[in-house]
Parts: sequence; C-alpha cells; structure tokens
Amino acid sequence: MKPEEEIGELLKAKNLSLSTAESCTGGGIAALITSVPGSSEYFNGGIVAYSNEIKKDLLHVSAETLAKYGAVSRETVIEMVKGAMKTLKTDCAVATSGIAGPGGGTPEKPVGTVWIAAAYKNDIVTMKQEGDRGRAGNVQSAIQNALSMLCDKLK
Repeated sequence: MKPEEEIGELLKAKNLSLSTAESCTGGGIAALITSVPGSSEYFNGGIVAYSNEIKKDLLHVSAETLAKYGAVSRETVIEMVKGAMKTLKTDCAVATSGIAGPGGGTPEKPVGTVWIAAAYKNDIVTMKQEGDRGRAGNVQSAIQNALSMLCDKLK
C-alpha cells in the first residue's frame, strides 16, 4: 500500500481530518493525498505558501520567526503546521519548507535542505532533510519523508 493510501485508511479509521502547508514541495503532498479515491472524507485542503507573506497571512507564521530563523527552519515549519490546522480546521497537518535548488543555497542552508513537520493535534514531529539530489529529487524526497512522518504519527 502506498503511504498516501495508508494515511487515508488511518485518517478514516480514526475519523480525523488533514491539511497541508507546502512551500518547496509546491502542492505535491496534497496532489498525492487527493489521488486516493474518497480523500474528500478526510482532506480539507492545502496551502502552497511560497512567499513569506503567505506564510504570515494564511499560516500565521510570525514575522519574528521568519526574521530570526528564516523560512527554512524547524521553527517556521512548526508554525506552518499549526497554522494549517487552524486555518483549514483539521486534526492533522504536514508542512514543508526548503531549498529545492539549483540556486538559493547558503553555507548555513545548502541546496537540498528541507525542514518538514507532521502534526497530530498538539503532537508535532520535525525532521531536517539534507543532501542535494537535484531539484526534482529534493522535492520528491521531501514529499515521501512528509508522508512517512505523517503515517508514523497516525499509527
């Protein structure tokens, strides 16, 4: 069973709802979730928050967090995942923010750095994905890591 199918089964079994807050993955997580027949039973929606303005306005990421830690940080994805649950009124959410490449990296945050958060109510886990697999590879790895983290959280 694919992760997105297993997530659907777990959400249905527990009568939970899901939302996504995606930056570098550009809606890829939401696309996989909604590829599963019947996903409208548990998926409320997703926000592709590429700009910091959208992260602030729709996901309630604080300007202070963005200024202090940057968009690609553990602190930001935690606020994104909380914001997604609040804005989209869900029990669970996943969030991604990273540097897909090929440009945009810095010595502190090289290309391929992606922060991911998965939340089930107030229980939030995060991970830092590192290593440059090329733009498509970085995005695909982040999508799979996010689905895997959410699946583990729901079990």
